[in-house]
Amino acid sequence: MSLHMRTVVVLGTGGTIAGTGAPGAQDHAYQAAQLGVAELLAPWMSAPGWTLEAQQVAQLDSKDMDHAVWLNLAIAAQAALNRPEVAGVVITHGTDTVEETAVFLHEVLRTGGKPVVLTCAMRPSTSEQADGPAHLAQSWALVTAARARGVLVVFAGQAWAATAVRKRHPFALDAIGGGDEAPLARWDGQAWRHDAATVGHDGPGRGAEHLPPSVADWPRVAVLPSHAGVEAWWVEAGLNAGVQGWVVSGTGNGSFHRVLESAFDAAQRAGRLRREQVLVCTRCLGGSVVGQPPHGWPVAASLTPPQARAWLMVQLMRR
Repeated sequence: MSLHMRTVVVLGTGGTIAGTGAPGAQDHAYQAAQLGVAELLAPWMSAPGWTLEAQQVAQLDSKDMDHAVWLNLAIAAQAALNRPEVAGVVITHGTDTVEETAVFLHEVLRTGGKPVVLTCAMRPSTSEQADGPAHLAQSWALVTAARARGVLVVFAGQAWAATAVRKRHPFALDAIGGGDEAPLARWDGQAWRHDAATVGHDGPGRGAEHLPPSVADWPRVAVLPSHAGVEAWWVEAGLNAGVQGWVVSGTGNGSFHRVLESAFDAAQRAGRLRREQVLVCTRCLGGSVVGQPPHGWPVAASLTPPQARAWLMVQLMRR
């Protein structure tokens, strides 16, 4: 890290990490997004030799994440990354949709060899088991001490690639994982340990300035689950409503119901749907789609359905 890069920008979006509950309340009885990001960062504001900047981009429960917040977050993160004195960016987020936001930023931001670290929590700040402060400390250490780059997610002493991370449990303290992939680095209580020379890698993003400035102009991408008894009218209704991209949450190794397959094939033959508008992934909790399933539609490998939606939306913006 260059000696002149001595600033860390922290962007707050709310989430459980900023949540509070009544004294003595159960850990699940709280309200998310109550504390400002500057209040969360108080223990690090006087770190010697460093300048810490806090910016509140949004204040919401991440289940309510929307494209407008994504746009503002990408713009704020890109502006920080473009500054030569900034070593990296930390983003406080909720666990519910962190896997989507991470992939979106990975595909959009021009990180230039700097890290963008998203972190979150499973317990509110008022809990006796509050995990947010430790995650913030680990995120701070990843930006300021370790050799990191690109978009990463830090949670429970592990650093994950944006494309690997996913929420795997509704309430456990280790609710974030990476499917079949291993974390890129582990926190040993004092420092990050990793095998590679650099933690993470720069994504393909061209920069937030290339995003359509109005989210009303962003492509409409739907997630369609394949399940027993699924009906073809979902495809017809979506096409009539202006859906421009489809993520099929398929069964097993990216297979999906013959009813949906026939509907997509018919739409392609009629010129209403192109191959690049469809992405198939698996609804299985672990593993990824291997090879090319017989249906022939593009597959999303290890991305979860929500991640695949974020990925496809950015690809459609580029066309």
